Amino acid sequence: MTGTTSVVVLSGGISHERDVSLRSGRRIADALNRLGWQVRTAEPDARLLPDLLQDRPDVVWPALHGASGEDGSLRSLLDVAGLAYIGSRGAAARLAWDKPTAKRVVADAGGATPASVTLTREVFREIGARAAIDVILGSMPEGLVVKPARGGSAQGVTVVEAADQLPRALMDAFTYADEALIEQRVTGVEVAVGVLDADGGPEALPAVEIVPRSGFYGFEERYTAGATRFYTPARIAPEAAAAAGELAALAHRAMGLRHLSRADLIVDPEGRPWFLESNVMPGLTETSLLPQALLSTGRDLSTAYASITERALAGD
Repeated sequence: MTGTTSVVVLSGGISHERDVSLRSGRRIADALNRLGWQVRTAEPDARLLPDLLQDRPDVVWPALHGASGEDGSLRSLLDVAGLAYIGSRGAAARLAWDKPTAKRVVADAGGATPASVTLTREVFREIGARAAIDVILGSMPEGLVVKPARGGSAQGVTVVEAADQLPRALMDAFTYADEALIEQRVTGVEVAVGVLDADGGPEALPAVEIVPRSGFYGFEERYTAGATRFYTPARIAPEAAAAAGELAALAHRAMGLRHLSRADLIVDPEGRPWFLESNVMPGLTETSLLPQALLSTGRDLSTAYASITERALAGD
């Protein structure tokens, strides 16, 4: 198919993660161009769907982060248009995009995920902030993580170590979404596990250990070279690494994800992995985790991305 297959990589958009998406899109396009594929990039604007329907590329790669690429809406439109594309279908993407829903699906499938409560902005206002905070602190007193119920790249995420930090953490989360997920903090080794579809089912890549110099893996730590140390494979016991891979693959299957995903996990001191969230369009920048995991297995990124593309072309 090399040299004759046309690929449109969608990147950019208007989300908070626009710059990350542009970097991911360039990396994908460069990797496929090196193999001689016919690749062009496009932005998700008013001309996108008319142009795709007119040109009808062989496959579309939505390298869009944030709502425009990961909440399932655009993917559903591509389904309706009959265009082949890379990544999870719209319905599955919606499950993963909504963190409380994703946690429930994984828990129902037998995976471990931290205790949590979801609070809407409206309820927070109507019943009174103080009352809501008192209930939350009474049920989960040992440290919390507050994050937007939908979103990525750790935007709006706060580690709450003292009770007086919770009100501000909730307001920060509400800046990015109308719902906040308040989660019991699990301490341990933070890892990311990429998952690729293979002929025998989802295949977990080696876990990548994340050690931010600041102590918190936030937006800057994710996308600033040198701000975070990564260890691939993660420096955890083989049994814990295997369990992390199993949990990531379980999440991929349980939500019906397709082609590629990345699960973010915490491995506690006893070696038990805890599911935090799954990403249907993992970052593919020079500092992103899934490419690091692929490279650690000795795979060439161009060949790996071509293999993913060929699965989409085959209708898998």
